[in-house]
Amino acid sequence: MSLAAIQERMKAACADARRPFSSVELVAVSKTQPADRVQAVLDAGQRVFGENRVQEAQERWQPLREKFGDLRLHLIGHLQTNKAKDAVALFDVIETVDSEKLACALKNEMQKQNRRLPCFIQVNTGEEPQKGGVSPRDLEKLLRFCREEAALDISGLMCIPPADEIPDPHFALLHKLAAGFGLAGLSMGMSADFDRAIRYGATQIRVGSALFGIRENT
Repeated sequence: MSLAAIQERMKAACADARRPFSSVELVAVSKTQPADRVQAVLDAGQRVFGENRVQEAQERWQPLREKFGDLRLHLIGHLQTNKAKDAVALFDVIETVDSEKLACALKNEMQKQNRRLPCFIQVNTGEEPQKGGVSPRDLEKLLRFCREEAALDISGLMCIPPADEIPDPHFALLHKLAAGFGLAGLSMGMSADFDRAIRYGATQIRVGSALFGIRENT
């Protein structure tokens, strides 16, 4: 599906939700996609991209930063603390803060590099043991730590609903949690369900396969 077609779906979903199109940001998930597909989306005008792995993102985006000065890169995969230095240097938004240890690592690197990046806390709304993110019941404690101890700029919450469940309850829960803590950002919704996520207040949607096609590897 073309970038224009994705944008038309976004506009329709925003209209249904009585929201302005400008209230939702498309994060093009370029992880593992071949260079020619990414270049085509760049050429179509997209400038916000999401990557899962720091090393892969470095290899892809560091050369392109010189050509596309208005790029914004979101880290949307799990971040190990030993990769915090490289992540802070490369990315513009960290969407997957999920522990006090990681919050401290990000704080230290941002101070060293004189960068202050907006961050999202990842919430494991389905409480899946194999998935990253803080449980909903532990969110308040982590959020307080991030704000008061780590002095991070927490601008919102992020979730990845269980693949085998209807996403709506998870989107509704994330919206309720964000509202309760005064957070405006909601990163939720992917290729199969971003229309629904927009109805529940998503401010960032992460779209990969619908935009680029099926990934060649994972």
